[in-house]
Amino acid sequence: MTTASPTGTAMIFPGMGPTPFAEVGKFMVINPYARKLIATADQVLGYSLLDRYRQTEGDYSEYAQVAFMVNSLALAQWAGHTLGIEAELCTGPSFGEKPAAAFSGALDFPDAVRATAGFARLLEDYFSTEFKDLVTHSFVRVPEDKLREVLAELDERGETYEISCYIDDDFYMLTLREHNLEWLKPRLRSLGGMSLYSMRPPMHCSAFGGLRARAQEEVFGPLDFADPRIPVVADQDGSLITTGEGVRTMLLDSCVRPMRWPAVVDALREAGVGTVCVAGKDSLFGRVRRTTSNFEVVPVTPRVALQPRPQPART
Repeated sequence: MTTASPTGTAMIFPGMGPTPFAEVGKFMVINPYARKLIATADQVLGYSLLDRYRQTEGDYSEYAQVAFMVNSLALAQWAGHTLGIEAELCTGPSFGEKPAAAFSGALDFPDAVRATAGFARLLEDYFSTEFKDLVTHSFVRVPEDKLREVLAELDERGETYEISCYIDDDFYMLTLREHNLEWLKPRLRSLGGMSLYSMRPPMHCSAFGGLRARAQEEVFGPLDFADPRIPVVADQDGSLITTGEGVRTMLLDSCVRPMRWPAVVDALREAGVGTVCVAGKDSLFGRVRRTTSNFEVVPVTPRVALQPRPQPART
């Protein structure tokens, strides 16, 4: 007896990484889907997104975050029109929750812009006074049993820590006090691991209940969430979200719950997904072994969208 190959398609909106304007500016100016969304974003924000993004330094500024969200949605629209991608499910690890909420129809696009800009401002304000000594450090090539050794040593040192992201079987992000990096990086190397980068502000940690409360009051609480047209797979546990309140809760819980990509992959497989379209500049989620070993991956980046497409032959 043979099992039929999964045939479903899901849209993935990747987590945000550093994206200089020089890498995506041409796409934002030329691509018709991006141009239309940017025009709406400018009206919502009351300023030129392109100008602010071009002029402002910082990998995670308000303008960089809104631009990443806009570009991800524009790429998903381009993929639907140009590549014929029709997604039955969508998901968005970490930052990708915001474009996923808009793509699913749970948030209209203007509110997605407001949510992204508002939460970016909240992060800057909150972490300017709270948890100033914490960072979220990413590393790879450390299997779970070796990671347990490292965490046990942190316990012995009396340090506070929390795993913020489970990305692959040997790929994690750990939130801890910054002074521990001097010990952690060589310790990971001794186990064959490789440190990638340390993120500030930190993210996805149970200690950030105050951030969640403010996000509820100031950012997501005032917005109207509709039941999504396309179900959303929650990045915290792989659960299927079919209500607007469920999407709101997912966004709020991102402040205090870890992101678990393996759980998302398992949920997509159980739902019959065989192809995933990754809409946005991505260096992680469409490339890790968990994803590539389970799905056909269609990467849709600004560079891909700018490439000339063959024209149908004339008869």
